[in-house]
Amino acid sequence: MATKNEKKMTKSYFDVLGICCTSEVPLIENILNSLDGVKEYSVIVPTRTVIVVHDSLIISQFNIVKALNQARLEANVRVTGETNFKNKWPSPFAVVSGVLLLLSFFKYVYSPFRWLAVAAVVAGIYPILAKSVASIARARIDINILVVITVGATLGMRDYTEAAAVVFLFTIAEWLQSRASYKASAVMQSLMSLAPQKAVIAETGEEVEVDELKINTVIAVKAGETISIDGVVVDGNCEVDEKTLTGEAFPVPKLRDSTVWAGTINLNGYITVKTTALAEDCVVAKMAKLVEEAQNSKTETQRFIDECSKYYTPAIILISLCFVVIPFALKVHNMKHWLHLALVVLVSACPCGLILSTPVATFCALTKAATSGLLIKGADYLETLAKIKTVAFDKTGTITRGEFIVMDFKSLSRDISLHSLLYWVSSVESKSSHPMAAALVDYAKSISVEPKPEAVEDYQNFPGEGIHGKIDGKEVYIGNKRIASRAGCSSVPDIDVDTKGGKTVGYVYLGETLAGVFNLSDACRSGVAQAMKELKSMGIKTAMLTGDNQASAMHAQEQLGNVMDVVHAELLPEGKSQIIKEFKREGPTAMVGDGLNDAPALATADIGISMGVSGSALATETGHIILMSNDIRRIPQAIRLARRGKRKVVENVVLSITMKGAILALAFAGHPLIWAAVLADVGTCLLVILNSMLLLRDVHVPGGKCHRAEKGACDVVGDMEAGLLPKHCKSGCCGKKNQQEVMKLDKTSEGHGHSGCCDKKREDKVMIVRKRCESRCCGDKIQQRDQDEVKQSCHNKAGDTEEIRLDISVKGCCSRPVADPVVASDGHRESSCCESSRKGNNEEACCEVETNESNCSSREKHHSHCHSHHHE
Repeated sequence: MATKNEKKMTKSYFDVLGICCTSEVPLIENILNSLDGVKEYSVIVPTRTVIVVHDSLIISQFNIVKALNQARLEANVRVTGETNFKNKWPSPFAVVSGVLLLLSFFKYVYSPFRWLAVAAVVAGIYPILAKSVASIARARIDINILVVITVGATLGMRDYTEAAAVVFLFTIAEWLQSRASYKASAVMQSLMSLAPQKAVIAETGEEVEVDELKINTVIAVKAGETISIDGVVVDGNCEVDEKTLTGEAFPVPKLRDSTVWAGTINLNGYITVKTTALAEDCVVAKMAKLVEEAQNSKTETQRFIDECSKYYTPAIILISLCFVVIPFALKVHNMKHWLHLALVVLVSACPCGLILSTPVATFCALTKAATSGLLIKGADYLETLAKIKTVAFDKTGTITRGEFIVMDFKSLSRDISLHSLLYWVSSVESKSSHPMAAALVDYAKSISVEPKPEAVEDYQNFPGEGIHGKIDGKEVYIGNKRIASRAGCSSVPDIDVDTKGGKTVGYVYLGETLAGVFNLSDACRSGVAQAMKELKSMGIKTAMLTGDNQASAMHAQEQLGNVMDVVHAELLPEGKSQIIKEFKREGPTAMVGDGLNDAPALATADIGISMGVSGSALATETGHIILMSNDIRRIPQAIRLARRGKRKVVENVVLSITMKGAILALAFAGHPLIWAAVLADVGTCLLVILNSMLLLRDVHVPGGKCHRAEKGACDVVGDMEAGLLPKHCKSGCCGKKNQQEVMKLDKTSEGHGHSGCCDKKREDKVMIVRKRCESRCCGDKIQQRDQDEVKQSCHNKAGDTEEIRLDISVKGCCSRPVADPVVASDGHRESSCCESSRKGNNEEACCEVETNESNCSSREKHHSHCHSHHHE
């Protein structure tokens, strides 16, 4: 038996088909506020969904449905949050009404058939009449009341056929609107129901509810199954499809100790996963909550339209009454014409199409963003994103990968061994989550130094400077130049440190003494240069804000092809915020970051974009938009989507006003068609939904039929790996029926790659060459399939005689679909596609670059030798 204070909170989803527009929201709020046991609720108009958090021991789902249906809202329970659209066919009332209306047209053959139009009204009016009674009982004027008045007046004027047409068109259009709303919401509902409700315990094989799983429980996931909860792989390996969560186009390999998320799919292999979160704390659960909150928010435009609609309906009703009262008082002869005109105006009093114009477009844009790996926390942020003029980026972990490698570590004191210094440094760094800390700890372990974080006392973090900890009686300070003041030094001694290649320099102080110095190297993410160029083509200013040294910042800028408009280095978190404030004077500004140091700048910006899955918890909480993957190319995609959403809102508003205006103009011109007014009202709602749904479609990247994206040195992996080869680019150039994955080497830019699309619509000579991957080239991967290699000639200018041919390993022995050639010291081109497990005399070429000049007597051929890369 439940005790008095016992509670069982449940989140229930209800499909409420009676929601037409936001005018029903106050009614639903009043109903739910009157029910005991309801803690919170939200009404999502575009999907006709009501979400209620309630105490199931006090009030059940059945009682909530009963309360809503007393107001004729046509509510029903949605099972486990999934879409359960029941009205696949029009209601029997609409079908019977339509059949009788059709038969009534035989009145021209046999006059008694005209009475079938009256029967059509009687057959179809019941649902409309029932809703009207419910609205009158709650002192609300809605479209149902207006339609009942219109039908009654039309019958009074003996226009039976027109009255029947009004009833049939209204009921059938509402059904079509429900179908369109269902289509629009289906994608979002599938996103919010990603994770399965059950999991299998690895040890016993028992199937349990996901809500019952505790942290550190080990579950089993077979090939083809959806992972039910966040965790870490403890045994086995597989590939996981993370597209629904992060937007990642290619399967992600998972090995032991890899992190997996609920809602992603195990494509192959058997793994056991140790849970790291409860069901309600999983990434997908948090994502669903953010999506729900975003759906329930309003833009400034929507709030303005809702406010105007409060005065629109009473004003139109008053005008309609004037068209009846004034002609009657003046005793005009053609009173029937004025009554028709008044009824047309009366039907036009419902502003549903106008009210829906903004929320439906916003909902579809938010849905498209979420399915693309972008979580936008509110409709206001989407509206602001469309106006962005400047985008600022943090460097470490955002522009660069944040995967540091220690290139050099020196002890500057003869009294302190390198082993001892590394022990103290790695022990203190073990308490930090910064990417540099992980690199230092890994470096220490690589030379057999085992850190002991439990021995560290008085640990402190100084954002933008470094960290401090006390171990073995030593006060250890680790960080950049600014950490010197924390250690008690006024300045950093002048020491010869290698900063070539953009290396990040760090310092180690023991008390006030500089005891060590180290440098680390980091690489840019693929696609960053392309993203910057896209932003620039959209008229958006780009900036790099980093706390790293000037040399490191400028090296990243050079890797990106000097595409950034502004570069600021050696900034504290407060300095980043100050620069963001300066940018905001020029227009709306966005900040992109993933770490603790970025939180103040993210909060200061008009739009803060944080790296969700990989970013720190604080950055994710601060950001207004969460980038679920590390692909920076999602940012111009998000801005482009926001701009499309803004255009759709304008189109919907213009469409709604134009339809209403056209019907009224037709009426004033002497053709007051009541059935056309009804069709225009509900038809506008339908058109608004269908127009907004175009946002859910994929669109091609601007730039003509054949898009060409140049890549800088940071773009180590080509478009094939990123899955961003434009679908309209066929076989490298244009006009081919079969799409091929190709890349071309541009000799003018030192190994920089290009996508396979040519500037001009000229047919390329593309040849697919089958080569068997030899076992000695592939290391242990003897079982790999034949690899496809593509040879392409891409003529950019008429009359070019030079032909560049590049062999590209698409699948097979290479670890990546495309490997960029590397220029060795002897001038030969080498490729990094082969695995590092080859030994001995295995110098057979697995990747080959040929340069053919048709007018030259000589032919130069470079072979790439199998070799392994090692981070120096």
